[in-house]
Order: sequence, then C-alpha cells, then structure tokens
Amino acid sequence: MTTSPHQVPLLVARGLTKTYGLGDAAFQALKGIDVTIQRGEFVAIMGTSGSGKSTLMNVLGCLDTPTTGTYEYEGIAVESLTSEERSLLRRYALGFIFQGFNLLARTSAQENVELPLLYRGMSRKSRHEKALAALTSVGLPTKLTSTPGELSGGQQQRVAIARAIVTEPSTLFADEPTGNLDSVTTREVMEILTRLNVDRGITILMVTHDDHVAATARRTLVIKDGLIESDTQSARWSGTL
Repeated sequence: MTTSPHQVPLLVARGLTKTYGLGDAAFQALKGIDVTIQRGEFVAIMGTSGSGKSTLMNVLGCLDTPTTGTYEYEGIAVESLTSEERSLLRRYALGFIFQGFNLLARTSAQENVELPLLYRGMSRKSRHEKALAALTSVGLPTKLTSTPGELSGGQQQRVAIARAIVTEPSTLFADEPTGNLDSVTTREVMEILTRLNVDRGITILMVTHDDHVAATARRTLVIKDGLIESDTQSARWSGTL
C-alpha cells in the first residue's frame, strides 16, 4: 500500500545537530532536535540570542546543513541532496522573509518581486503579471515603480513578502519579520502572514523574540541551548487543525 503525498508530514527532523568550529573552539548550536511540521501549520520559533533558533531555521530552510541527524522535506531526504539540488528545492518550494528586507536598493518594487521568477527563466510578460498579483495581495498595487528608498519600512517588508510568495511556495521561512517595524506596522504584517496561512494554506515557520507576534502563530517552539524546551499549541487556534 502506497502513502499519499498528503499523508506524509511536510517536514520531519530527527536528531539534528549543528557544530561550528573545531576542537576547543567548537560550538554546538543544535544538540539533537526532533520536530515534525504538518502542512498548513503556522509555527513560531522563540528563544534567547544564541539559543539555536536561527540555526534551526537555516537548516530547515536548506540554507545550511546539519552536522548529524536526518531531515526530510515532503519525504525527500534533504541531507542527501547536493548543494545544487538544495538550491532547486529552495527555488521551487520555499520562500524567505528577513528582518532586514534584503531588497535591491536601486531597483523598483516590481523588479525586486520579479527577481525569483527571473532565475526560473520565466517570460517578461509572465513575470510582470505575477509580480503585480503578488504586490496587490500585500496591498501595494500602486507602488510598482517605487524603489525601497521611497517606501516606509512596513512597505518594504510587504514588498519582501510579495517577493517571497510570487513563486507560490509551499513553505515560508520568516526570520524576525517584524523586528524593524513599529507596533502598528507589525500588526499589519502579521495580518498578511496570517491571511497567507489561512487562505492559501502556506506553511509558515517564523523566528521571533516578540511574545505578541508569536501569539499569532498556531504553535510555538521554544529553543534553549540547542534543544526544544517546549512545544505548545496556541489556545487561539485550538481545535482548528
């Protein structure tokens, strides 16, 4: 009997460790992480600086490789992939949002959003159509020609979100997406992420220091000293999965 792809967890990590450096200078950032993420979850990853939360997200987002342990994404053994294969996985299945926005400074919002599609070799017309749709979905249909310097911090993060979703990824990795934003703009960005999760079914893994931001998620993992200290479901979302 074969297993339907939809019955396989989206992400399964077992015994993940990550060590930086050698000998006396070695530092073990992850010390044996076991975690399973189902499709459609919205997971906040919390922890103090140096706890290993960003390292965990980088490994799960295929931006880094574990020292030991196994990691499967949609049933694919990621640790066995070549760097080129991991790059293709990121390009076609994953989206990334960062605290610093990471937009090209002298490039318009539309061109910033189109960049991932350019790497795919998509036609100019298709790139334009998809970029417009993505920017419209985050409330910026009139900012196509604006450069990052002409946008507020919140608008820049919206462009970054549009760029992350223009490829229609199954999973979004967000590293402190509201870290540079005021409280009002933070709420607006979190409403967008929640809508992407609820309406489009995009799985979201979000690193944050902010308890209020984490409360938006369906589930919270707290990382301490390279291990999962707690794994809790949000009372707000109880019974919805």
